[in-house]
Amino acid sequence: MSRPDATDFAPLFLTDTPLMDTRAPVEFAKGAFPHTLNLPLMTDDEREQVGTCYKQQGQDAAVNLGHELVQGDIKQQRLEQWLSFAREHPKGYLYCFRGGMRSQIVQQWMREAGCDYPRITGGYKALRRFLIDSQEQIITDSQFCIVAGHTGCAKTDLLNTLENSIDLEGLAHHRGSSFGKRPGGQPTPIDFENRLAIAFLRQHHARPTQRILLEDESKLIGRCALPLQLRERMATAPIVQVVASLEQRVEHSFRNYILYKLQEWQAALGAQAGFIAFSADLTDSLLRTKKRLGGALYQEIDALLQQALLEHQQGDDSLHRAWIEMMLSQYYDPMYEYQLANFHGTPEFRGHATEVREHLIATAELRSVSSASQA
Repeated sequence: MSRPDATDFAPLFLTDTPLMDTRAPVEFAKGAFPHTLNLPLMTDDEREQVGTCYKQQGQDAAVNLGHELVQGDIKQQRLEQWLSFAREHPKGYLYCFRGGMRSQIVQQWMREAGCDYPRITGGYKALRRFLIDSQEQIITDSQFCIVAGHTGCAKTDLLNTLENSIDLEGLAHHRGSSFGKRPGGQPTPIDFENRLAIAFLRQHHARPTQRILLEDESKLIGRCALPLQLRERMATAPIVQVVASLEQRVEHSFRNYILYKLQEWQAALGAQAGFIAFSADLTDSLLRTKKRLGGALYQEIDALLQQALLEHQQGDDSLHRAWIEMMLSQYYDPMYEYQLANFHGTPEFRGHATEVREHLIATAELRSVSSASQA
């Protein structure tokens, strides 16, 4: 029994439905969705040739050229990939940019091969429009709470233990500070926007009455920009403040930015090349703070960092704590205190991570009870 083409998009994102993207690789690279595989009808070069032909000679000539470029063994190779995807993902769908000719051709060729596989009505453009509109509505309708605190107080770790939270740094694949770069790079701006919209969609679907918990972030997480509408809502949302000692924050930062960061670089590049990349990462990250630190302080911290890297390479990583402590107390803490002084009100709650967690859970339970009684 054949399945109809998809017009209801929410279930696709809520259930991680596998999608086959038939756009050219260059289109896919600019932006796509999670759980999507790029199996194009045409390569970038073929698409460019067809596009040029369309502009110069019209649609019919362009279609004919497309069939000339994708025929024989080339057509059979691509068809086998599409059929293999359909066998592996019998509940999936295919799409092109607008749900037009490319996806229709792929669907037709698959049907002629005995596989009736549905496509997305409106294609990538319709899916993206759905996510943008859904996110805007959810941000308008939802209540937010911001988890704030000095750098190193493990705000992200706390949020990831709570179901009604969205990990903005995780979506951006960045730890959110000057030292936040991670191997593998960040998603494209459009990929980040898509991931964020899907996260909001899932939160709203699973917990429509709950506040959405977010970490206090600037407008940029690395190179990924938060939507203006979201930033405006975050700026007026109540905050809870996580408190931790400087020693605790040094240890947390040491784990995140030294131990875990080195593990990630070495997993990506191998032991030696990974350590070289890790060292360059830290050195470059510190250099980006030079203007705000001032020349003398920068030179002092950089000397500590370089000595720490030298000793780390010889087996002793303990010296990293010295420069981390200086960065926290003389760079990050003054910035945080300034931001907190300009906050619009008194924090809703202030305490250590376990106390903040208990407060947020209790608040969520109260909201659930209140919503149930009103219903």
